[in-house]
Amino acid sequence: MAHVIDLQIACKATELPTKAQFQLWVDTALAEVTSKPEQEFELTIRLVNSDESQQLNSQYRGQDKATNVLSFPFEVPDGIELNLLGDLIICIEVMKLEAQAQNKALFDHWAHLVIHGCLHLVGFDHISDSDAVEMETIEIAILAKLGISNPY
Repeated sequence: MAHVIDLQIACKATELPTKAQFQLWVDTALAEVTSKPEQEFELTIRLVNSDESQQLNSQYRGQDKATNVLSFPFEVPDGIELNLLGDLIICIEVMKLEAQAQNKALFDHWAHLVIHGCLHLVGFDHISDSDAVEMETIEIAILAKLGISNPY
C-alpha cells in the first residue's frame, strides 16, 4: 500500500533521500504497525533547519533545543472518517550530526528517523522503559526488512 506523503523541504539541504525512499520507509513501517495494512494513510514529512526544530521543540515539548524528529499525530474528531496520521518534522542538521557521531550510514539514519516518527504517529512512545523496549524492537524488525542493521 502506497501512503500519501506531502514532502516539504523547508530549508537548504543536500544529500536528501528521494521521494521514493521516503515512500518505501513509510510504507514498510505502517504495514507493520497498523491494524488495517491495506488502508491508505496521509502524512506530512517536513525537513527543517535547527532554528525551526528548536522553536517547535520549545513550543510543544518545553525543550529549548533542536531535535532529530518531532511527531505531531493528527487527532481525528469523533464522527469524522479521515486517514490523516499527522506530521513528521525532521531536522536535517541534527540528523546528519547524529549519523556522523554514531558512525551510521546517512540514509540508514534517515530511514530510522522516518520509521521512528511513523511509530509515534500511530501511538507508540518510549516514555517508560518497557515502552522503549517495545518500540525499539519494532524499529529493529522494520529496519531489518529494509536491510538496515540494528541502530541501537
